[in-house]
Amino acid sequence: MASGSSDHLTLMNDFVTGFKYVFSGFKLIIQPGIRIYVLIPFLINALLFASAITYGSNILSDFLNSWSSGWWEWVRWILWPLFIIVSLTVIFFCFSIMANLIAAPFNGFLAEAIENKLSNTDLSESGGLKAIPAEIIKAMKSESRKFLYFIIRAIPLLLLFFIPVAQVTAPFLWLFFGSWMLALEYMDYPMGNHGIAFPEQRKIMIMKKKRTFGFGLGVMLLTFIPVINFVAMPVAVAGASKMWVDKLKPAQITSS
Repeated sequence: MASGSSDHLTLMNDFVTGFKYVFSGFKLIIQPGIRIYVLIPFLINALLFASAITYGSNILSDFLNSWSSGWWEWVRWILWPLFIIVSLTVIFFCFSIMANLIAAPFNGFLAEAIENKLSNTDLSESGGLKAIPAEIIKAMKSESRKFLYFIIRAIPLLLLFFIPVAQVTAPFLWLFFGSWMLALEYMDYPMGNHGIAFPEQRKIMIMKKKRTFGFGLGVMLLTFIPVINFVAMPVAVAGASKMWVDKLKPAQITSS
């Protein structure tokens, strides 16, 4: 019994630790020498989130208004919550992927700056980051791999929303999957700076999966908080970089 309780406590502590690392990013992005790297990711994220909110609201409103007359009226109110969940989920992830695709090179520089500050190293001298054109190409390839990984798994999960009985579990499965994807997205920046490929990144994160899911859930929470979601991207990159330095570097995995 005592051993079981200890295991559950450790699991919860690891999950909470990962969750807290997201919010450590707020302090990091306002540090001297870091703020300059935050500006472009912030502007990209703010612009695309504002576009997503406007676009999503208009599409959803037009669709539901088309059912605002006759006997369809009662269907509108019954299906309203489902349409909101599905529509906002799809729109949110599509725009998030787009934002990260555009901002990927700049997020790499931000992750480098955070790690330099936390570990007193210089990745640029050790070859961690290349010239801007090479960095853009590398980032595009990485984002393409993550997008393919996302699409292959997202489509079956979205279909569950429309299957009777199975649709009850769909929101929970999507929350689980979304947390994992967001963790993969943002941990890629510090890991990518060390030349760690996407398959190897997944192996490292699976080794610390409880922290990984805690971190991903924290990022998801940030993205759904109005106004705060505009800075979610740089905050998540900063938090991921700190978790990499503290807990996920090869030297840290065996000791944490």
